Amino acid sequence: MPTMEIVEADLDCVAHQRAVVELIDAYAADPMGNGRPLAPQVRDNLVDGLRRHPTTLIFLAFQGGRAVGIAVCFLGFSTFHAKPLVNIHDLAVVADCRGRQIGRRLLDAVADKARHLHCCKLTLEVQENNRRARRLYEAAGFAQAQYQEGTGGSLFYAKPL
Repeated sequence: MPTMEIVEADLDCVAHQRAVVELIDAYAADPMGNGRPLAPQVRDNLVDGLRRHPTTLIFLAFQGGRAVGIAVCFLGFSTFHAKPLVNIHDLAVVADCRGRQIGRRLLDAVADKARHLHCCKLTLEVQENNRRARRLYEAAGFAQAQYQEGTGGSLFYAKPL
């Protein structure tokens, strides 16, 4: 099996730009993503938008030179801890490479970077029925957020604009 490499993406590198668009497009098309590929205008604007966002942090997994996984993250801030945090906005591995610990290696790379940045925690969201991803996250130490015993777990809401 070809060697796997996890790298922090350089959005000025054309190969990394292509990898980001291809991997996010594949993730978007997946039933556990958005269920359909990215719209052409999203594909065209994705890299520039990520580059302009001031806290973008992206890791890419390459195996034998092929881009096979991605973690798109953004720095945030915890008001309860007065420290930065990293939100893993997208974590995806191409379908034919799942089950090879690529997702876990991406999570580990994100955690290492977050520690280096003195972050207090990692956050992410996951679809309730994405059992495979939930097992991965739980094995990596994630749990449903709960701020105070007895108040129930945290829920994620969205409002389209």
